[in-house]
Formats: sequence, structure tokens, C-alpha cells
Amino acid sequence: MTTYLLAGGGTAGHVNPLLATADELMRREPDASIIVVGTAEGLEARLVPLRGYELVTIPRLPFPRRPGKAAVAFLPRLLGVITQLRSLIAERSVDVVVGFGGYAAAPAYLAARRAGVPIVIHEANARPGLANKLGARFTPYVGVVFAGTPLPHAQLTGLPLRSEIATLDTTAAAEPARRNFGLDAMAPVLLVTGGSLGAQRLNHTIRDAYGQVLDAGWQILHIWGDKADLVDPGVDGYVVVRYSDRMDLAFAAADLVVARAGAATVSELAVLGLPSVLVPYPVGNGEQKVNAHDLVEAGAAILVDDARFTPSFVADELRRLLADRSRIATMAQAARSVGIDDGDARLAELIRRAVARA
Repeated sequence: MTTYLLAGGGTAGHVNPLLATADELMRREPDASIIVVGTAEGLEARLVPLRGYELVTIPRLPFPRRPGKAAVAFLPRLLGVITQLRSLIAERSVDVVVGFGGYAAAPAYLAARRAGVPIVIHEANARPGLANKLGARFTPYVGVVFAGTPLPHAQLTGLPLRSEIATLDTTAAAEPARRNFGLDAMAPVLLVTGGSLGAQRLNHTIRDAYGQVLDAGWQILHIWGDKADLVDPGVDGYVVVRYSDRMDLAFAAADLVVARAGAATVSELAVLGLPSVLVPYPVGNGEQKVNAHDLVEAGAAILVDDARFTPSFVADELRRLLADRSRIATMAQAARSVGIDDGDARLAELIRRAVARA
């Protein structure tokens, strides 16, 4: 029996690939033991137990960016977590540590290295985070979602997708999905989503310019996110959802998507063959713009800087795209050409090789 320790979390972009990988490992090896290491503040605290996996929480340890009290306290706290995880690895006879980035990953990599346990890394973004940059120094088993991700030993595995996305037949599911959201089954649908927390620029622009989309003969399914500060105008054809735990149905209902360019979103759009207008999040190290590269180069997506996504853009460029159904169909075909729908199997195979060669 193999014991896997999966480390990562914080956002859905880390947690969902982790859970998809855990599911694939259990499918291959039903008597395996899976332990997930995360924090009490991240989404993993809710989603991991819901999926039936054991969760071990550790303190959230942001890397200090400048000198001060936090920097002084960081090293002893980190060493304490490493010691905790090394003991866990020994007590539970962990065979391999698989990290997905985030606060839990770096101490798990360091504990695995001290314990002499193989490490496998999965990096979802085209520009890797600090934890995976560190971990990649210790292992030849590095899976990435985007070709050209600057990590040593990177192997293209794609993103382990939720089964409800990887197996979704958008054509068959389109009509019931639209009924689920109260949409007209016949009129085309523009899906707008900024992720679980929403995106202020996307929300306000579409809220202010929804009439342009409706006048073009389209409906809107707008997922605002939990923190949105807007009021639903209550207009026919403009359906507002604050949060949806059925993104498979939202995607199935859509003919075109306006979204941020997180790794999960980009990967899901490609696999499902959904054309898109991508508005990368303008904060951070610019990874979302790089994430969008493959879809844009393939002709499957249009890239729009956050500052340029305004009501004027909707009235001019977006409305022109909505009127060109032939172009939208061509974009959909292009999206499918770059999609990887077996990322869970590819990563599980990389993990199997790491265990076999340990």
C-alpha cells in the first residue's frame, strides 16, 4: 500500500488539481492512503474533508518580503512546521510528497528532503511561485501545465481537471444547463466570471454595459463572486449569480466566456472548446497574461488588458465579436486544439515513476 502526502491549497487553483490528482491515485490504487497538508484558512479546509480525504493543517507562513519582526519570527516557525511534517512522514510511512504550490508546499518539500522521501511538483502557472521554484531544486519530477514554464526538469502534464469538467459534453448539456439558470434555451449566452471571489473590473464593466450585449441578441450569465458590491438590475436576459458550485453547468450554458486568465480557467476553456475574452488579473507577477498565451496564439481567445476592459470596449469590440458567429465557431475549434484532458492521469504516472525509482 502506498501512502501519498499531497501539499498545497489556499485557492481553488491549487485545491482542485490536488483533489483531482487524489481521485486519480485512488482510482488506480484503491487501498492507497492519502494525506493532504494545507492551512485552516484556505479552501482546502472545507473542500478536502468534503471529498473524504484526511486533512492535516499547518500554520500559514507567508514569506517575509522585508526585514522586521515577521522576518525574525519566520525561520523558527518554519523550522517548527518542517519538524512537524518530517515526523508525520516518518510516523505514517509516507512514500512520496506531491506539492501543488501555496503556503503548505514549501515546508512539505523541505521536510521530504530531510526525510529522504521523493518529491513530485505540479506547477499550474506559466510563471512559477516561490514554493515550487524551491522544490524544483530537489527533484527531477516536475509537472507543468504550460510548455516553457521556467522550472528545471519540467514535463508537460497539463492540469488535473475536476471530473465534472473533464467528462463534460457541452453540446448535450447546453439546454438543461440553460434551464438550470433560467436562461432561454435558444439564444446565445455570454458567461462572465472572475472566479470564486469575483473580479471588480469585469463585474462593474458588464453591469454598466449589459444593454450592449442584450441589444446584440445575446443573454448574459454573470457570476459576480462572493465579495461583489453590486445590485442585480433584474433585467430579462441578464442572469446574476453570486456564486456557483456548478461551474460545469455554467460552462455548458455558454457560447462565449469573459474571464480572468487563471491556470484552471484557461485549461478548462481549452478542454471544453470555449472561445473567450481573457482579462488577466493586473496584480502579481503577470502570470495570468502568460497563462493566456497558448489560447491567444491558437486564435481561441482575445487578450484584453484590465484597464482597457471598459463599457466602451463592450460597446465596440465585444459587440462586434458577438455579431460574428463564424469567428466564434472558429475560436471554439482552436481552443480544443490546445486542450489537455488527461492531466490527472499524466501527473499520476509521473508520481508512480517517482515512487518506483525511490
